[in-house]
Amino acid sequence: MGLIEVPYTNNQLISLMINIENKVVLITGGSRGIGEAIVRKFAAQGAKVAFTYRSSSERSDAIVTELNAAGGDTAAFQSDAGNFEQAENLVKAVIEKYGQIDVLINNAGITKDNLMLRMSEDQWDAVIETNLKSVFNLTKQVMRPMMKKRAGSIINMSSVVGVFGNAGQANYAASKAGIIGFSKSIAKEVGSRNIRCNVIAPGFIETEMTAELDDKTKDNFLANIPMKRLGKGDEIADTCLYLASDLSSYVSGQVISVCGALNC
Repeated sequence: MGLIEVPYTNNQLISLMINIENKVVLITGGSRGIGEAIVRKFAAQGAKVAFTYRSSSERSDAIVTELNAAGGDTAAFQSDAGNFEQAENLVKAVIEKYGQIDVLINNAGITKDNLMLRMSEDQWDAVIETNLKSVFNLTKQVMRPMMKKRAGSIINMSSVVGVFGNAGQANYAASKAGIIGFSKSIAKEVGSRNIRCNVIAPGFIETEMTAELDDKTKDNFLANIPMKRLGKGDEIADTCLYLASDLSSYVSGQVISVCGALNC
């Protein structure tokens, strides 16, 4: 028996299964690094993309101009995701512009590393507020419109550090571990309304921050990664694409590590 011929290439079939065209996606921290890669990936797939930035307005405007010139529908909003009132106003503004929010990607995050004996209260509070409280803020704001629509995908960005810990990053590890517990709880709360909530835990990813590391530090990282390379922002964005699409329609409450087998 011969193979069945289909009128699509593999890439076309995947695009049909992903099918996020015209879905409204809100991404926090989308002006650089992993967040920018996610913004670009979803825009390329035909989604309507709203993303936030805290201070880099020139960079954000450039991203919007570039993507919209290529036929996209992208908008940037200045907003501090760790501030409850700003998160509330952000969601209202996005819904006013696009009518709905189908996918929320909580990506905003910072680090303020220090050993616990030297860590200040301000360093602790800043990381918890930006990394963890922001996830509460945005999730709470999108919950009602998603429940009304009886559909939605919430994707929260944790880290392998939140799974395994790391010396000198107690604040960061606590915030990222908190995201995991939060997401599993939300998945149970809203699953009956066809809303899914999942976590991505990136390992060491190529960003502007890692580009500034010296060769010795990079070699130390690579020595602990079985795949012997850093990850790429596009590889995190691809995982977001999967979790946002119908390809993952029965996946909820899960943590997907994208880490090259680091600490497996």
